[in-house]
Amino acid sequence: MTPLLNQPEQLENRLKEIPSEPGVYFMRGDSGDILYIGKSKKLRSRVRSYFRDSQRLSDRIAMMVRQVREIEFIVTDTESEALALEANLIKQHQPYYNVLLKDDKKYPYVCITWSEDYPRIFITRKRKLGQAQDRYYGPYVDTRLLRYTLHIIRRAFPLRQRRQPLFKNRPCLNYDMGKCPGVCQNLITPEEYRQTMQKVAMVFQGRTDELVKTLQVQMLKASEDLEFEKAAQLRDRIQALYQLNADQKVSLPDDTISRDAIALAADANHCCIQLFQIRAGKLVGRLGFFADSQSGTPGDILQKVLESHYQKVDAVEIPTEIIVQHQLPEGEILTEWLTQQKGKKVNLVIPQRQIKAELIEMVEKNAKYELARTQRFSDLNNQSLQDLAAILDLAEIPKRIEGYDISHIQGSNAVASQVVFIDGVAANQHYRHYKIKNPTVTIGHSDDFASMAEVIQRRFKKYVTQTKNHNTISSPLFKDQDFPDLVMIDGGKGQLSAVVNVLQEMNLLDLVKVVSLAKKREEIFLPRESKPLATDAEQPGVQLLRRVRDEAHRFAVSFHRQQRLKNSRRSRLEEIPGLGFQRQKQLLAHFHSIDYIREASPQQLTEVSGIGNSLAAEIYNFFHPQKS
Repeated sequence: MTPLLNQPEQLENRLKEIPSEPGVYFMRGDSGDILYIGKSKKLRSRVRSYFRDSQRLSDRIAMMVRQVREIEFIVTDTESEALALEANLIKQHQPYYNVLLKDDKKYPYVCITWSEDYPRIFITRKRKLGQAQDRYYGPYVDTRLLRYTLHIIRRAFPLRQRRQPLFKNRPCLNYDMGKCPGVCQNLITPEEYRQTMQKVAMVFQGRTDELVKTLQVQMLKASEDLEFEKAAQLRDRIQALYQLNADQKVSLPDDTISRDAIALAADANHCCIQLFQIRAGKLVGRLGFFADSQSGTPGDILQKVLESHYQKVDAVEIPTEIIVQHQLPEGEILTEWLTQQKGKKVNLVIPQRQIKAELIEMVEKNAKYELARTQRFSDLNNQSLQDLAAILDLAEIPKRIEGYDISHIQGSNAVASQVVFIDGVAANQHYRHYKIKNPTVTIGHSDDFASMAEVIQRRFKKYVTQTKNHNTISSPLFKDQDFPDLVMIDGGKGQLSAVVNVLQEMNLLDLVKVVSLAKKREEIFLPRESKPLATDAEQPGVQLLRRVRDEAHRFAVSFHRQQRLKNSRRSRLEEIPGLGFQRQKQLLAHFHSIDYIREASPQQLTEVSGIGNSLAAEIYNFFHPQKS
């Protein structure tokens, strides 16, 4: 299907069909997938602006426009309805080109797993959207303060400590110490535990003062009811919460109003945004975001950040006042939508003088510090990439570097890893692992050369058919995002030779730039060269290869341990006649370990779904042959 940009007449007809009313528009690609979702109070004008020659688009949006095959729209009654609809559709479809903020996992989140009967709370740098009920707070700039806050919370409230219970029929020491309410043995109901977690969530919602007042009322009531032990516990919780943000006082004219203040600092490539959450005159949270500075004007970026942030929070977390650094292009729409979400008037303020202007200056100053750190990191990465290109005599800086390693113990559970670095930074979403299928690699017989050759053959086999008519790296077939600019093999000349041989058989040796890095002396080897390159182990390019090598090794070893653990947990169960793979999983899910299965009686074994009396007797007799 031809892009609309190459069909001027059809494009013009399609644009005329779009009404000049508020609503949401969809840009669809070749396979019908949604590339981009946007909103506007005048749909026709907004959509037409993408296809004007005079319109200056960012590189990201310009690339999207070249792929558009179809334009669809939904008309709404008001602009705020369009904003709400856009938010829901983006959350549902996750279009690729709607990603304004860069998720580089630099800043951590706090996650509360409301999808579980007994929710857990933990710090994570991966914001997964698998469970809609789970809530993420952040991303927080000050990791040290975040860990301190979580420490205070765990000290003040008895919370679940482990993902899986330590013992089968009794709680662990955390219960005796009062750190856990006995979740593993159901000594507290899910409803009671969730009430505790709701109090904890109030801290991350910026409602600590409200929580303290609630606890004070409960403490006084417990004291009046002569429940002095309970009152003492509530007193200790209140004192612990007072420690949070004790030195975070912000001088503002009205301490009763909850406020967010947002500002950014940008250079030609990077944009750092900071959002300060101020509740009752105290700085309770400092959130950080990154964006491409070419993705729009400062006002556009702040608008998108605010929309993205408030789409993910509960209504109670929306402040009544938002102080912004720049004029927002659709500030009125955002204000109306936030007011509807909160059920209370929300004001957008652009301060010009006095205290609020000084607050914005403070936020901007912090954003500038983060921008300077980002620039230093980017400069170091660029220096490493340029040095690596010079070492390997590459025509261009390698944008995508792939690293490979093998892991096993004397041939058992042999696996391989593929890690990817893009622009010198680890891109975890592109990592891959492999189970070695070579039948000659067995327990007691390892072959790293054959294993590495197998992995490379499996990785690049999809390109073999494309080399028949296109045998140069300049071919457009090799300009996709998955094709590496450099492949690094963990090992010496032997591993490299095995990889070179398989690439030559696949007619890809001239297309794939491959090197190996030996561990002992950090020596770099090139194909068909007997001696390593003359390099210094501490120069930036070599250090970058070492980071790739170490990450490939870490990822391979972790996957190998996972496979080894899985096999060790099931090895004895596989020896039981009539016990299939699915029943093994059910047994382990119920008892959590083979030791508990061994100790279980036949009656306890029948409590597992699918385990009848005869199979339970077979399992019991297997572990107790002297009694059978």
